[in-house]
Amino acid sequence: MNEFDPAALDCLAALADEQGFERAAQRLSITQSAVSQRLRSLEAQVGQPLVVRSRPLRLTEAGKVMLRFARQLQALRVDVARELGERVAPQSRLAIAVNADSLATWVPAALDALVQRGLREGYGLELIVDDQDFTHDSLRQGAVLGCMSTVAEALQGCRVQALGVMRYVAVASPGFLAAQLPEGLHAGNFADTPFLVFNRKDDTQAQWVSQAFGVRSPRLRERFVPSSEAYVRAAAMGWGVGVAPEIQVRPLVEAGQLVMLRPEIGVDVALYWHQWQLQGRGALLDQIGEALAEGARLALA
Repeated sequence: MNEFDPAALDCLAALADEQGFERAAQRLSITQSAVSQRLRSLEAQVGQPLVVRSRPLRLTEAGKVMLRFARQLQALRVDVARELGERVAPQSRLAIAVNADSLATWVPAALDALVQRGLREGYGLELIVDDQDFTHDSLRQGAVLGCMSTVAEALQGCRVQALGVMRYVAVASPGFLAAQLPEGLHAGNFADTPFLVFNRKDDTQAQWVSQAFGVRSPRLRERFVPSSEAYVRAAAMGWGVGVAPEIQVRPLVEAGQLVMLRPEIGVDVALYWHQWQLQGRGALLDQIGEALAEGARLALA
């Protein structure tokens, strides 16, 4: 693999990130024609197309394989520069995928020291947000170098570490309960009760209802709020019943702004950290995994 031009691989990564030739050229401080030339050269070396020139731009299956290699090469360059005491190239970024609820709660504190050090040394962390059941796809496709996922099995060439369990509980505001559920939430009225849902990938509410009332594949009145912070605010404002991380809603429950429904019922989501195995002493990707493991230990205990 040594014959692949690192500059051409950087172009492929920039195209994947920026979703277009113009913005990729701006990111790399070169012309669009230079981006096209480097891509064509890389495609000639691989012997097949790497990019589908559509809007938005898409990678072929071969392009995803090469993107994965490009990401790993970039991470190794960052590690080498740091080990030699050199400043990292300004466009150097290590992308990882995390779920929105972890990002809204414990992940920033866990990664803070690494981010602050990155400001001094020149590298950056890019956080890609997706549902924890789907972040694994980003790792497989080469979009990220590590991910937090509910998948326990490691991909070939990756390693996996258990982080802990996020417990999701059902909550609603006192005003919503008084107006909409004076007799409480039960098997006879859940189907007519608005439930807050993060997005169409989110089935946590259905899992909670299934556990609480023994109903398989319940149909719910869904109100979508695609932001972890706004989701909890919406529950506190009385938009509906929310099923949110216990660590996120605990302060509002203690303050009386939210009430926990059936506190003995919870949806436990086990989280795992996956990363590509890169060679090198003190690799930054390893440090990210260690920081997340320690942050999860403190937050999810």
